[in-house]
Order: sequence, then C-alpha cells, then structure tokens
Amino acid sequence: MGDTVAEIIDVVASSAPEIRGGLTGRRRKADEQNPSGETQMAADVWADELLEERLTAIDGVGQFASEEREGVIDAGEGNYAVAVDPLDGSSNLKSNNSMGTVLGIYDAELPAKGTEQVAATYVLYGPITTMVVARDDEVTEFVIENDGTQRTVTEDLTLPDEPVVYGFGGRVPDWTDRFADYASEIEAELKLRYGGAMIGDVNQVLTYGGVFGYPELESRPEGKLRLQFEANPMAYILDAAGGASSNGTQSILEAEPAGLHERTPLYLGNEALIERLESTFA
Repeated sequence: MGDTVAEIIDVVASSAPEIRGGLTGRRRKADEQNPSGETQMAADVWADELLEERLTAIDGVGQFASEEREGVIDAGEGNYAVAVDPLDGSSNLKSNNSMGTVLGIYDAELPAKGTEQVAATYVLYGPITTMVVARDDEVTEFVIENDGTQRTVTEDLTLPDEPVVYGFGGRVPDWTDRFADYASEIEAELKLRYGGAMIGDVNQVLTYGGVFGYPELESRPEGKLRLQFEANPMAYILDAAGGASSNGTQSILEAEPAGLHERTPLYLGNEALIERLESTFA
C-alpha cells in the first residue's frame, strides 16, 4: 500500500475544480434532508456522490462517512476512515458567497476522537480555489489550478501572533450570557469577518489571526456544527498551525464522540483567545 493519506488529499484536490464547476445549475433545493434535518441543495448531493465514488476507490480507505449520509459506508479492508462535509456553506449558493469542502482522515473506525486523525484538509471555493492541508504537525496552503494540480503557496503556515479578526455565528438574542460576555470583549478588540460558511470564516482567522466561534445557543446548547465532519478536521488544522480549539470546556480534539452526526459548539483561533473563552466559561 502506498501513501494512502497523500492519495486521499490528491483526490480531494483533483476533484475540487469539478465540484466548483458543477455548482452552476445546482443552486436549487433537493427533495431530501440530510441526517441532521437540514434541507439539502442539489449541489450537496452531487458533491457527496462524486467524493464517495472517488474516495472509496482508494485501496487504503476502509470507511467513508459524509454529513449528507446517515451511516458509515464500508469501503473495504483499508486502515483509514474519511469523514467529509462535501459542501460546507451550501446555503451560500443562493447569494453566491464562499463555500468549501472539509475532510478528516482518521486512523480509527468512525465515530472517532479528533486525536485519531492523521491529516485534515479543506478546500475554499473563493475568488481563487485554495486548499489547506495539515499533516505531521505542519500546515501547507496550495492553490488548486483548473486541471486539479496543486501549487504550493505557503509552507509551514502558522497563525499570526497578533489577532485581527473574529467571526461568531448564531442569532445574538439566542447567545448564552457567558458567551455574550466573551463576545463583547472580543468585539471591542477585533474586526468582524463573518460570511456564513465555516471554511471561509476559519480561513480568515488562519490568515489574519483571531477567533471563530459557532457557540452554544439557548435554543441549541449542543451547538450546530458536526464533530466528525467539521469540528475535528478544522481543529486539527488550527492546532497544527499553532492555534487552539475548544467546545467551551476542553479541546475539540479530546472530545469523546457520542454518535456519527453529533453536534458541538466550536471555537477556533489563537491560543490566548481560546484560553480566555474557557476562563470566561469556567
């Protein structure tokens, strides 16, 4: 077996231009909901099917799981499991704002702790298609060319020491008091950057330094984002870039999963800002 992890990353990269190009004409809602009860876009279903076909064809992949599917697909005898959100921020299709693809590679059966990841990656479909990969405690940023090839633009990518931006999700009246207290401090110090697609918002933090949060809410204390498909991979990347993650009490990567589609509050950013959050919540 060759380098399965590299092959998985290459398949995501080579599929990115096709996914991006296929968004045109798929802005309509599908006739189904995903396992989290959210209405799927036609683009969600299409991107999911494309990645499932290509990733399960890799010899070293034993399991495939997607935010868009109820259960785990048995892909064979491979050692690695992949968990993917095929099109994060697909609600932005209507307004033509940024979205992306995020994937975690686990050396364990799913659902698994974030510490079981061996690599994670996300693709951002912005003005330029870029890909950020974390592996072996190092983060690399690539531009994905139209033919799917990867061109390295930043090696050993790390968060800037001086934070600049923040982005917080959820309706403000639905924030808990303790998160509102934390947010009021951050709002006085940093610039707001929030676009409604987690990948785009976290990419702003990774570029400029700062903090991203989709918090616990009064109506949804469990949060919105999925642990396996979104939180764990992004936490893995931010950790490798010198940042930190939290669910409000501990690192996202240390959270024990209770189910494949479990939700979690998610906070990512510079370590000092995450430590301040946990101190506020204590």
